[in-house]
This record gives sequence, C-alpha cells and structure tokens, in this order.
Amino acid sequence: MRRYARPRCLALVVILLVCASALPTRAAQNDYPTRPIRFIVPYPPGGSTDPTGRLYAGWLSQKLGQNVIVDNRPGAGATIGHALGARADPDGYTILFGTSGGLVTGPAYGTKIAYDPLKDFAFVSLIADAPYVLAVYPGLPVKNVKELIEYAKKRPDKVFFGSPGAGTPNHLGVELLKAMTGTQIVHVAYKGGAAAMVDLISGRIQGLFGSTAYIAPAAESGKVRVIGVGYTERIPQYPDVPTIAELLPGFSCSTWFAVLAPAGTPRPIVNKLNAEIKNAVADAAFRKSIEAMGLVAKSSTPEALRERVRSESAHWTKIIRDAGIGLK
Repeated sequence: MRRYARPRCLALVVILLVCASALPTRAAQNDYPTRPIRFIVPYPPGGSTDPTGRLYAGWLSQKLGQNVIVDNRPGAGATIGHALGARADPDGYTILFGTSGGLVTGPAYGTKIAYDPLKDFAFVSLIADAPYVLAVYPGLPVKNVKELIEYAKKRPDKVFFGSPGAGTPNHLGVELLKAMTGTQIVHVAYKGGAAAMVDLISGRIQGLFGSTAYIAPAAESGKVRVIGVGYTERIPQYPDVPTIAELLPGFSCSTWFAVLAPAGTPRPIVNKLNAEIKNAVADAAFRKSIEAMGLVAKSSTPEALRERVRSESAHWTKIIRDAGIGLK
C-alpha cells in the first residue's frame, strides 16, 4: 500500500495547486472591472457612427463604475479598428464597437483584413440596427422605387449611385438592387458618405443608400428626396415611405452595430457586458436617445450575434460572387 501513497499525494498536490491558481482569475472576473476599459470605435470622432459608440460608453461607465474610454481608430472601411480589437489582450479591458461593414460586407467583398470575423472575437451583443434609406437627387423625375427602376431601365449606364466605398453595406445595396431588377446602374465609390452626399445634392450622382443621420437633414431642406426604406420594416422617421421589400420581396440594405471582445475573453466578463447592454436597450430614456439618431436599439445573446455574422456573410458572399464585383 505504501508504494501508492506518494503518487496519490503528488496527485493531490497537483489538484490543489491547479485550484489555487484558478482562484485569482475567478476573483478578477467577479470583480471586473477594476480599471478603465478601452472601447475601440472604428470610425472618426464626430461622424454619424461615433456618437452611438459614445452613448454606449457612457452607459457602461456609469453602470460598471469605471471609465469606458472611446478610442477612435478609423480607416479601411472600419477594418483597422476591428483588427486592433482582435489583437488586444482577452482580459475584458479592450472591447470593440463592431459593425456589419467590418465583420460581414467588407470581408465578403474581399477587402484585405488581418482577422477572422468568426474566430478572432468573443461576441457580446448586438446594440443597434441602422436602417438605410434610398435618397435620390430631387431633379430626378421619379417619386418612388418603381418609377426609379423604370427610369433606369430606359437609361442603361446613365444612372449613377454613390456609396462611402466599395464593399460597404451601402454599395452592396446598390448591387442587390441591380441584381433584383436587371438595371444597369453605375456604382461610384467615394471616400466617405459626406463626399457622396455633396455630389448627390449637386446632381453629379442620382442616388444613394445611407443612414437617416446624414440624409434626413438634406431631405428636410428639399436637397434630396427619400423614396424607399432599405430596412425590413417602415421606420418612424419616414412612416409613409414604403420599404423596398414591399416592391422587391427579400430586399434588405441596412447596417448594424455590436459589441465584441477579443477571442478568449472569459465568459463571465462577456455575460456581464451583455447584461448591461440588455439593460441599456430596456431603458426608455436610453432607447429614446438611440432612436433620435435614426437607429433601432437592439440586444442579443452572444450566440445570436455570431450566427448573424455567419448567415449574413454567406448571404452577401453569394450576391457578390453572382454579381462578379468582389476584389480579386
């Protein structure tokens, strides 16, 4: 019996050491956060997207008892910021303002990225849908999407639609419209939505898919005309404007925002962040602030967010391949 005593003692010691080493980690997770959190927003400050990130950063700061500091890292269709988020330490002290452009449409289009959208992130929660509307130059003799399609069919390669860049959700909305209607609309890529809006207002281009955040002011002053909604349902800002899907079933052109962390971030930390986002979306005052920016406040489970990335990636990859427009 004695010859078995030492191995058993050694095994017990190993177990105790393993358990002891896990205690500080578990305690750290339970106490999280104990210092400021870096919140990477892959867009420049002051744009139409940055305020959304700052609103959530403010909520998390208040509820978690630590500063959540916005770190704007724009560029390359939001992929620079996403890459930084993917490479950060998975300790919960760097989180990412993820977008469908950086996680779905850009990669599906073939934009060069330094991360895997499904493998390199711990998914936390969806935070908002950003409905797009279809705006046209007011001098264009069309009042709805049906008339636009008829107009474009009679003028192949003579109708120009802008976007903030190739591979953005805005651009792919143009390609989906072309694919579903057989029109030969010409896409023009700009280096941002503001530049595209300038040319739409001047009539250099005739159409644009974009968020209400920057289209609504121009529409209210009559500089552009909103004729369709790319979201899956009508939106409060334009209750009388039909969705494009009412004419073309299955059409969808919008974007969305989410919170992610680097892959390997402990699940208790992910769950804590998820719970606070869910609380924010359920708060009437907070939700009103989100809706004032033309967004639809949302939350989700981590699993549902991951599945959304997976399914939308497959959807847009097929559209891009069929249209023959992706980067080689």
